[in-house]
Amino acid sequence: MNILVLGSGGREHALSQKLVESQQCDQLFVAPGNAGTSQIAKNLSLDISNFEEVATTIKEKNISMLVVGPEQPLVDGITDYFDKKEGFEHLMVIGPSQRGAELEGSKERAKVFMKAHDIPTAKYESFTAETIDEGFAFLEQLNAPYVLKADGLAAGKGVLILNDLEEAKQELKAMLTEHKFGEASNTVVIEEFLDGIELSVFVLTDGKNYLTLPNAKDYKRIGEGDTGLNTGGMGAVSPVPFADQAFMDKVDNSIIKPTIDGLSKENIDYKGFVFIGLMKVGENPFVVEYNVRMGDPETEVVMPRIQSDLVELLTLTAQQKLNEATLEITADAAATVMVVSGGYPESYEKGKQIMGLQNVDSSKTTVFHAGTKLVEEKILSSGGRVIAFTSLDKDYKTAIKTSYEGIKKICFEDMYFRTDIGFDLEK
Repeated sequence: MNILVLGSGGREHALSQKLVESQQCDQLFVAPGNAGTSQIAKNLSLDISNFEEVATTIKEKNISMLVVGPEQPLVDGITDYFDKKEGFEHLMVIGPSQRGAELEGSKERAKVFMKAHDIPTAKYESFTAETIDEGFAFLEQLNAPYVLKADGLAAGKGVLILNDLEEAKQELKAMLTEHKFGEASNTVVIEEFLDGIELSVFVLTDGKNYLTLPNAKDYKRIGEGDTGLNTGGMGAVSPVPFADQAFMDKVDNSIIKPTIDGLSKENIDYKGFVFIGLMKVGENPFVVEYNVRMGDPETEVVMPRIQSDLVELLTLTAQQKLNEATLEITADAAATVMVVSGGYPESYEKGKQIMGLQNVDSSKTTVFHAGTKLVEEKILSSGGRVIAFTSLDKDYKTAIKTSYEGIKKICFEDMYFRTDIGFDLEK
């Protein structure tokens, strides 16, 4: 079959790499893609927010499966669009309906869903500009740190964790009355701080049945030791060493099963990935957030560990026959390190030529492109997060070391990466 992947980041390159390994994939298209996807698929210059344009391409290229990488088209209703559009009855869309995508599109909606289905999460209240005084009062009832979340999509930057009460009040005011995160912060969720260690669990579901994919832990902060500003992710490790079988059984029973059952009870059409951001508090899991697609850079460590045919898994998902699937996962650990543009996540320059990629040992390390583009045979940086180096080995420490060895082979002006990915896993 012909398959179209929407997106341009490391997540889409990692998904594409797994899809082209399948004998069921005749031709793979990626829109808009990057310099990495151009090496394994056909990049298409598409505006993925223009569903009519996407539909025309699907007809022209005889696409059978559409895999939606980023969250915005899902929140905007791309799955519903094709479900209702005449002539696309046989198109398999991997991604939830707009109603399902609200689990990521609205932090408040996610909290309401968790409360309705008894899924453990932090206590919370939601506030608007009209109820800002009540928000101040709620902050005064909490102990530091204070967690403020923009209700809508804010490109991964809408969450603030603050230690000072007055600063928290000022930031709440900035979010609600000064539109710090635009329309995303018209509503702000304030929740209690969960003191623990984070990890992510990934689920593939057809809305009734599900498979639990490899778990992962990513590193969001720009600086060593998890300091500085939040980013889209500076690296990741899979599996998570501290998530033993007993803990994962708790995750399955108290979080994953109630989540999938909740989707079914609410008659939500959901055929795709669920990313569950967790906090391990003591020995118990709590949900921090839902995402309705795979994470980045977690996809870069999750996909290489999956040994099953991804096209087959996604086909069964679309057919709501995921109960017939078998999931094979390698026992090897995977680690990825993200190389970024200097200045990221604030201002940075693009268009820097990346040298030395041909020197990376592909038998040891896979290079997943994120913010790159191909211009006259030259690979240039085109974003903040540029390239992810992913390695598999018997344990995460060796895999991390191998990824760093790969990074030594390349260079571009002002490149930066953290040297301590996995630093907290030995504690």
